[in-house]
Amino acid sequence: MENFISLDILFRWLHVLVGITWIGLLYYFNFIQGEYFKEAEAGAKADATKKLAPRALWWFRWAAMFTFITGLMLLMFIRKTNGIDGYITMGALMGTLMFLNVWLIIWPNQKIVTGIVEGDASIAGPKALLASRTNTLFSAPMALGMIASSHGGGAAGNIVDSSLSGFQGVGTGLAIVLALIILLQVNAVVGKVGPMASVKGVIHCSLALSVVFLGLLQFV
Repeated sequence: MENFISLDILFRWLHVLVGITWIGLLYYFNFIQGEYFKEAEAGAKADATKKLAPRALWWFRWAAMFTFITGLMLLMFIRKTNGIDGYITMGALMGTLMFLNVWLIIWPNQKIVTGIVEGDASIAGPKALLASRTNTLFSAPMALGMIASSHGGGAAGNIVDSSLSGFQGVGTGLAIVLALIILLQVNAVVGKVGPMASVKGVIHCSLALSVVFLGLLQFV
């Protein structure tokens, strides 16, 4: 039992550590680098695109990978101790989609933008931006789900799947939350940036989405 608890603490620590790195770089790209590139002189932008962005993207994508891996390990521990509730289900789904966006959309298209591989940067850039903005949109409600799963008891939209009680179903609130997440992810692949085009817009959308999801899980 002591070894089990020690592993739980270890993976929580690692998950938070690499998660900070991942989301920190996500915010850097969306809030700082992207805005700088809009104002930078051509020479400075070209130099940063060639030398700075690839280094940041290396840390970004591997931090996403290890956040995902440690998250999977944590889910195993959580299932055996507290069960899987609506909050952690929401957070885990969003985190998984964010990880997939990094490796399947953002990184392949950023390789074109930064000149690592050949391709049409005018097409790749908007694709990477939309997925990156979607990850920023997901980041606040994802963090809410991770935190509330341990401290926000009483949510109506629960999946309970522990070693003691087993699967007990999906509440209405959680079902709506999951449907909205899938729709937003579909938009990340084939849709438009919309109100997330600006930094202020994506921040406001992310906070608003957190409030909506909290209300659905807690009261519906």
